Amino acid sequence: MPVALKECVWEALGDELVLVADPRESVTLADPDGHIAALLTELRRAPRTARELAAALAERGITLSEQDVQEGLDGLASLGLLEDAGQATLGDPALDERHSSNLSFFGSFADLERSRADYIRRLRQSHVLVLGVGGGGSQIVPCLAGLGVGAMTLVDHDVVQSRNFNRQFLYRHADLGRSKVERAAEWVREYDPDIEVRTVDRWIAGVEDLRDLTAGIDVMTGGLDGERGSHLWLNETAVRAGIPLVTGGMMRTQLIYCSVDPGKSACLRCHERALPGERTTAGVAQRLVRERPFTNALIGPLTMQFGSLVAYEALRYLTDFEPPRAAGAYVVLDLHTGLVPEWQPIERDPGCPVCS
Repeated sequence: MPVALKECVWEALGDELVLVADPRESVTLADPDGHIAALLTELRRAPRTARELAAALAERGITLSEQDVQEGLDGLASLGLLEDAGQATLGDPALDERHSSNLSFFGSFADLERSRADYIRRLRQSHVLVLGVGGGGSQIVPCLAGLGVGAMTLVDHDVVQSRNFNRQFLYRHADLGRSKVERAAEWVREYDPDIEVRTVDRWIAGVEDLRDLTAGIDVMTGGLDGERGSHLWLNETAVRAGIPLVTGGMMRTQLIYCSVDPGKSACLRCHERALPGERTTAGVAQRLVRERPFTNALIGPLTMQFGSLVAYEALRYLTDFEPPRAAGAYVVLDLHTGLVPEWQPIERDPGCPVCS
């Protein structure tokens, strides 16, 4: 199999070779005879097999066996510097241009087993359920569209109002009074006609209203406004269907998101069962937080931050490029501490009626 050298630079320093692929770190390799530098140079010229590289090195006066070269390639692969040359692109010029930045992003995670093209193909074959296309959802949708997910089901039962314009950038004044899901779907189709969009104009009032929406879904995202405890409906639906859930919202001065990985992580019901008892100071405080008058303080920059974090966690589930980071935990970004993420793990409850 021809292998390709990923983006990196190097320089000889005495008997050593200093190599940088990730700006966070450098790698120093012993290379007294310059063989590694020569191998890197040949790989940079064109992807090749170990046999082809051995022949190219011989032309430079460096005699190495095919096995020697293969051992060198194995060493470079262990550093994450090589990938399958045949899978570095999608093989379609139009698609490669459309996904150029996505392909570059996945280059950081590609290796000889996992390719850039495969990550993109997974996205193009995925189906995401977006619950709510208002505050957070109106930012999740563009992020998912940019990634190139193959299909989205959008759920909402609201219409566009002028008060939405400070944070919901899918909508325009010409859309006032229109169904949000219909306008959001129209936006996606205009953005990328290859994305299949289904709309569900429905008020969600319980688990029963969600069960017929999960068929063929790979990840559930978003949240529901207006109903206390609605996050538990999403949680139960996701766990019962075996579909990862990424959800969250804003609590006055805190952005919060979390995810549930069914069968692997704690769920949101586990957290509810671990809350302080009602007849304690902490329990009363928790109840008062839930009962205080609601005012929507979610402004545009915070909406964009929340939507991108949810979409990025969904990306982890859809492609497995890295493990989910918010599974079984609340990630809290507090305005008073500069939005520095704080992880608050949820302890799995062996007696949880949903996920046990």
